[in-house]
Amino acid sequence: MRRTMLTALATLSLAAAAEAQTLRIGLREDPDILDPTLARTFVGRIVFASLCDKLFDINEKLEIVPQLATGHRWEDPRTLLITLREGVTFHDGEAMDAEAVRYSLNRHLTLQGSFRRGEINTMESVEVVDPKTVRIRLKEPSAPFLSQLTDRAGMIVSPKAAEAAGRNFGTRPVCAGPYRFVERVAQDRIVVERFPGYWNAQAVTIPRITYQPIPDNTVRLANLQSGALEMVQTIEPDDIKTVQRNPRLRVLAYDGLGYQSINFNLGNGPRAETPFAKDARIRAAFELAIDRAAINQVVYEGAWTVTAQPVPPSNPYHVRDFQPQPRDLATARALLRQAGVTTPVPVEMTIPNNPDLRQVGEVIQAMVKEAGFELKLNAMEFASSLQAATRGEYETYLIGWSGRVDPDGNTWTFIHTNGAQNDGKYSNPEVDRLLDQARMEQDMEKRRDLYARAFQIAIRQDRSRIYLWHAKNIVAHTARLSGFVPVPDGLIRPQGLRLQ
Repeated sequence: MRRTMLTALATLSLAAAAEAQTLRIGLREDPDILDPTLARTFVGRIVFASLCDKLFDINEKLEIVPQLATGHRWEDPRTLLITLREGVTFHDGEAMDAEAVRYSLNRHLTLQGSFRRGEINTMESVEVVDPKTVRIRLKEPSAPFLSQLTDRAGMIVSPKAAEAAGRNFGTRPVCAGPYRFVERVAQDRIVVERFPGYWNAQAVTIPRITYQPIPDNTVRLANLQSGALEMVQTIEPDDIKTVQRNPRLRVLAYDGLGYQSINFNLGNGPRAETPFAKDARIRAAFELAIDRAAINQVVYEGAWTVTAQPVPPSNPYHVRDFQPQPRDLATARALLRQAGVTTPVPVEMTIPNNPDLRQVGEVIQAMVKEAGFELKLNAMEFASSLQAATRGEYETYLIGWSGRVDPDGNTWTFIHTNGAQNDGKYSNPEVDRLLDQARMEQDMEKRRDLYARAFQIAIRQDRSRIYLWHAKNIVAHTARLSGFVPVPDGLIRPQGLRLQ
């Protein structure tokens, strides 16, 4: 009996020790597929930061820095030479070399359903110069191309594992990151463990990370306060003071790169066969019924920056003269009369099932009702809502984007006809031309002018979607955790983190 009790106590002690060596991170949603070619969620990018290193990364100053690469050189405006690190291995023990880079970039470009294709579709070919050197040839000069390699398009996967798994690679990803995949339980947890063979192993001290999706902001914060989590990806602005009053916790709020918007289904299947989708005047009326500043104040205590465009004010490509139109109910009602529609105009809005976004939906619902709309709210689990949007199973969709350093990453994939994340199938040849030209333009002022002209057509004339605000990243964690670096992309990079 005594031996059994001692064995049980020893087991509990080992379990407690293992738990103490685990960093538990609360996520706002459950990520979608863990395949960098097919994934599209922001929370998925947080998990990828532990699993899949990229050719390049960005730092807190938004500078592009080498990661799996050691450097790069433009041989001419269409030819990029990249040198790779020595001694890097994937989690399955295979070498991360030039052939793996060639395979991964081609996979991003050609795999059916790839969300990376639109990011790197200027790529014409990848050549293996030697085991540690690749040459990428582009169809035309591309200002944003290198920056695309700082995110999922630059993640290198094990060719052996990817070929063996096929479309199921995302259920057990194999990359060259600081942690390797252990398990995933949908809507509950994703577990990764430190990879001993990581090329920068001295920067990784925490043995295990568990990512836990907790959509409810209040529950997520309560778990942090109770010690059930060591870190949360985000909290709401009105919770910052609560965290600051707790000596066992720390909070950081800093500018992000992304935006929140309302995406319209204009041509994706039967749900686009509505007056709302067919007539820009009706969509203009919908936007003019919305008071962005009031939503920001009611839901977020005025912490966000209201906007009418996808490029934040901190970005040098921000078009300063392109500002939100003030709420104008009289004009909104007049536009509905001109369109000849019977009011109230029925519209459905899909909303990720988070408390703050549900509240945003409710405020918008009340606002547009005054102009003559009957807005129905459809709250869905986030990853499921993304899948529904891809299939065209929505009319309007309240959806955020975490943002990219280069403005192309906030625009092309969403409003270009061929954009992989253009769920609403918006299409205007002139907008396509301007966005394509902006990709090739190297002069900053000329490039910003191209975006200004594209915004005037796509956003103000065609009303392809509504941009609402740019948010801050607000990360909270236990005081026992140190080493977190607040990079504007909002990712939680495990390198340098220490848990006492």
